[in-house]
Amino acid sequence: MAPRRRPAAAGSRQLRWALMAGVAGLVVWSLLLVAMAVTTLPGAERATVMALLAPRWPLLLLGWLLGGGLIFLALRALWAHHVQPPARLAEQVHAMLANPAPQPLAAPGTPALDALADACNALLAQRQVAEAERDAQVARASADLARERNRLASLLAQSAQSMVVCNLEGRILLYNPRARLQLRTLSSAPALADGADVVGIGRSVYGVFEQAQIQHALERVQQRLQRGAAQATAQFVTTTHGGRLLRVRLAPVLDGVQDAPEASLSGFMLTLDDVTRDFDAAAERDRWLGEATGHIGAAVQMLAGAASDLSSAATVDSRGAAALARIQAQCAALREQNAALARHAAEGLATRWPLEDMLATDLLAAAQHRLGRDALPRLAVEPAAVDLWLRVDSYLLLEALAALAERLVEAFTPRFLGLRLRASEESDVGATAQLDLYWDGQSFSTETVMGWELEPVGSGAQRGMLTLREVLDRHRGSMVFGRDRLRNESFLRFVLPLAPAAEAAEAVVESAVPLYQDGRPEFYDFDLFQTRPFQGEHDDEPLAALAYTVFDTETTGLNPSQGDQILQIGATRIVNGRLLRGESFEQLIDPGRDISAANTAVHGITNEMVRGQPRIAEVLPAFHAFAQGTVLVAHNAAFDMKFLQLQEQATGLVFDQPVLDTLLLAIVAQPQQASHRLEALTDRFGIAVEGRHTALADAKATAELLLRLIPLLEAQGIRTLGQARAAAQQTYLARLKY
Repeated sequence: MAPRRRPAAAGSRQLRWALMAGVAGLVVWSLLLVAMAVTTLPGAERATVMALLAPRWPLLLLGWLLGGGLIFLALRALWAHHVQPPARLAEQVHAMLANPAPQPLAAPGTPALDALADACNALLAQRQVAEAERDAQVARASADLARERNRLASLLAQSAQSMVVCNLEGRILLYNPRARLQLRTLSSAPALADGADVVGIGRSVYGVFEQAQIQHALERVQQRLQRGAAQATAQFVTTTHGGRLLRVRLAPVLDGVQDAPEASLSGFMLTLDDVTRDFDAAAERDRWLGEATGHIGAAVQMLAGAASDLSSAATVDSRGAAALARIQAQCAALREQNAALARHAAEGLATRWPLEDMLATDLLAAAQHRLGRDALPRLAVEPAAVDLWLRVDSYLLLEALAALAERLVEAFTPRFLGLRLRASEESDVGATAQLDLYWDGQSFSTETVMGWELEPVGSGAQRGMLTLREVLDRHRGSMVFGRDRLRNESFLRFVLPLAPAAEAAEAVVESAVPLYQDGRPEFYDFDLFQTRPFQGEHDDEPLAALAYTVFDTETTGLNPSQGDQILQIGATRIVNGRLLRGESFEQLIDPGRDISAANTAVHGITNEMVRGQPRIAEVLPAFHAFAQGTVLVAHNAAFDMKFLQLQEQATGLVFDQPVLDTLLLAIVAQPQQASHRLEALTDRFGIAVEGRHTALADAKATAELLLRLIPLLEAQGIRTLGQARAAAQQTYLARLKY
């Protein structure tokens, strides 16, 4: 933290008003007494008195001022000795209660208050003994549970499987280090924060996944749970910004007793697998197989042709004819085997991404819901057979349907659209189904369909990376178009594979093995299953329920408006009333100017340390992402926020979330204390500070201070964000500007 100008602590507002009221009352009472005495005198005496006093009014005024000053000093002494000490003692007692390792109270200096402090210290000693006994009992009772929890934590940390648990709103409750690395590759945010800017307890998983993918998978899981399935999962594959392929499996987390019918969905667990290498290796193998079968087929064809030419020659004897016949038979067998190998290679290329078994009725319901989100004409959905199962990637298929529906509306403006799904006859690719998208309008040309097949799927601004042709290839499917003259309808028909009967039956029965049991590591925040996350500026949100980003800056000087720059940003997060020490942000910054020796003496940052570090324009986007969706907190926040605000025009980043200042909140919570500097407050509350005057160390100390202040504010009736901001603005330091 750079050296900052702090105004001297002003006297108590209550003291000022009391003293001014006392002096004013004395003056008014003196004037009233003089007026009453003068009015009782006869006219001649009154005139004589007035004549005597008129030349002496400066002396009378001076006497009144002297008397008022003496009364002022007397009242101030009485206030300092009899009013402020009890108030300060009360604030120290509250701070002691908020301190997990409190120190005994110092004697205030008066007999009565010394006795009161001794009594408080005795109560403190008794409380510490009682708490020690309670803690020992709790420790003994929870020893086995702690061992199991630590074992699970170790397994999670060392697991080669990436795991993330979220509540239904997509807020992350648990993740292991491997998941953090993989999710980091999905984000487009700057890499300076090592993933903490996008992955963390309480953050939204939708910062790295498309919300539509997760919501669609959740809908499929809920449908299966409603049918009584004990194990319901969904999976999809997504592509990272670096081109890696991740297979994501979603499993439900249920409330209530395991296997009980009243259990409800409270969240979901994602397991992640990087399938890039397997995908590439298998695709390369299948490509090689495809090329090899082509070469083998051509060679067999040439060999068969040569054998046929030889067999027709007149000079071939019986032994030669027999040999040629054997050659032709082998060529036929090789041709058949090569054709089977070619079909296998083509199938591998077309089905590299996983497909899921899905009921036709569920697919139509999902399609009706998906198309209903867009501004489309009336949609008619014909019922499908209840036992018809398809093997599809439903997310990609629905996006393809949405894209086609949008293009149809743009091209033909039909009065209605319709969906029809039914089984078709057995074909050379196996059992298939026909999914028709039809409308009451004209058909179109082959060139139009071919153009649409090469465009990305999706609708509106949400265009994907896959074309319609690629979606069809991955389903081993096809698309045809035509017109039904009897119905006076045109249609686009998807030909899709059916799930094999045995696997479809297995999907209905499903295993009764529980997906997620009760071994839950409490060092991750499962309380977020019940709490509402902070989303924007909610003045009515309780302070204890908010998510905070507590930060601090080190700077080249005290004058941001005159060119001083940020040298370092450090930040940590508070979620659900807990400081997440493992989720922090710390970055040195090249300020583009020299650091004076005086400032280096304060924060220890030298010119050599910042040489080669990123500039503020590179660091600020990462910090902005780290702080997104939280309340900003700093000690003397006006100073730090001024530096951030001066970068808005250059970076285009605005920190528009609410801001709390622990300096002002400390004044609200403890107005009688002589100092509210961070050092004094950490000493008062027993907060250990490691690496003082480094941005991250000061940020963590400020976070601990905020957690101590929240109960003190609640005791004064300040429970919500709006109440805390309003109370802070009433303090005398709220007017401080930089």
